Amino acid sequence: MRLVRLLDALPTVLGRVGPDVEVSGIQADSRRVRPGDLFVAIPGVNVDGHRFIPQALEEGAVAVVGERPPEDLPDLPWGSFTYVRVPDAREAWGWLCAAWEGFPSRRMTVIGVTGTDGKTTTATLIHAILRAAGFNAGLVTTVAARIGGEEIDTGLHTTTPDPPDLQRYLARMVETGATYAVLEVTSHGLAQHRVAGCDFDVAVVTNITHEHLDFHGTLEAYQEAKARLFKGLTASFRKPGVPKVAVLNRDDRSFGYLSPIPADRQVTYSVGGEADVVACDVVYRPDATRFTIRLPEGKVEIETPLVGAYNVSNVLAAAATAVGLGLSPEAITKGVASVRGVPGRMERIDEGQDFLAIVDFAHTPNALEQALRTARQMAEGRVIVVFGCAGLRDREKRPWMGRIAAELADVVVLTAEDPRTENLDEIIGASAAAAQKAGKREGVDLFRVPDRGEAIRLACQMARAGDVVIACGKGHEQSMCFGTTEYPWDDREAMRRALRGETLDTLPTACRGGGATNGATTTNRGTN
Repeated sequence: MRLVRLLDALPTVLGRVGPDVEVSGIQADSRRVRPGDLFVAIPGVNVDGHRFIPQALEEGAVAVVGERPPEDLPDLPWGSFTYVRVPDAREAWGWLCAAWEGFPSRRMTVIGVTGTDGKTTTATLIHAILRAAGFNAGLVTTVAARIGGEEIDTGLHTTTPDPPDLQRYLARMVETGATYAVLEVTSHGLAQHRVAGCDFDVAVVTNITHEHLDFHGTLEAYQEAKARLFKGLTASFRKPGVPKVAVLNRDDRSFGYLSPIPADRQVTYSVGGEADVVACDVVYRPDATRFTIRLPEGKVEIETPLVGAYNVSNVLAAAATAVGLGLSPEAITKGVASVRGVPGRMERIDEGQDFLAIVDFAHTPNALEQALRTARQMAEGRVIVVFGCAGLRDREKRPWMGRIAAELADVVVLTAEDPRTENLDEIIGASAAAAQKAGKREGVDLFRVPDRGEAIRLACQMARAGDVVIACGKGHEQSMCFGTTEYPWDDREAMRRALRGETLDTLPTACRGGGATNGATTTNRGTN
């Protein structure tokens, strides 16, 4: 593809030095460059991609997109390549990848689901409703990408995929005849322009609560990142006959922030309040939830194996999306009923024990609170929770989550959850101090077990008939980070082993002693 054709996709080009050239590929990692490629030099958190321009050129790059002016790069072999300067290389990367794949999002109705909690479940429900309505729809979440009859693992700690993967998924959806795409969109994905070049038609929010302040700095900045999905609706590519729809939660404080943002149509939802889509007559059972949804067209009866009040809200968000798309009430009922569960979301693990064992992704204060309240509804006896807090992430939530666990669970077991390069004992200590302040007693109903496998086994050993053991924070994830190394890890397998009286021993031995290990440093050159 000619470079100028790719550059036409960019919102802003500050300047170009060099001729138009034929480009054979796009890379943001200098180690992956092949002859004829375009290299995107991205200033990252740890390294500046401009440092790797010489290596990219040595590997055969014919063009470079970067943010720095040419005079700041005097040592490059000017005249042997074309340099394009842009205000934001990450944003440019997204648009370039979209142009490379032929802007696949413009050939489908694209639905983006954002929020602090419930994104994966809500996106899965929307996808199921679309399928129930007879549409070929693709899905990309933190768990997997579903394209046609294929399911693709989207990574270890991946949230919103990077532009090359995301645009490739969308292009494959178009190839399989999909007319709808449902994307889980994270705040990181929005702030880092991973969805640049995606033309959304429907923006859905679950909630916006305290999370990721390590990255965004303030709640206001976090809200602003989420709001980008909604602000981009009316500015994005217009598809014939497809309105731009905002789906908003009247029960969440995000409503006041997001509702003034213009859209062709707003559809609101609420549990028991005033909204376009409302849940009423909710009946919670340990194994299912039943309720009535009041739609603009009438009422539908819902029965779902998804439990807890937060899942009622997730179902409402999906139903409101269906209303915005003009789908039938029958498709809503059928689609919701077809979702038997989402990996790592209140997932039950059964090895024949006489108590409930659950793995849940809850890793935010709000999600932990909702998970424990749901566990309490399911328990005939005690609630025993195992959880930790991630290193190099929002420190403010550590005591907050310790207090929530102490107040809502009978027994608290604190353990590792991706400590990274922080000291694990100190991370656990912050939550333990708050739990003790809330009344928990060390060695009685509060335990510190750095090894997560041992922690889950201890919880299962303590459990009696009718109890609920719930491991929170990891869910579907397949690794845990100590130092800078990702070790294989699966909470669900750890729970199965624990129920058999065993442990999953895949983590470094240092975690049993408390300190985070220093694994071999890995650097993704030009993209960190």
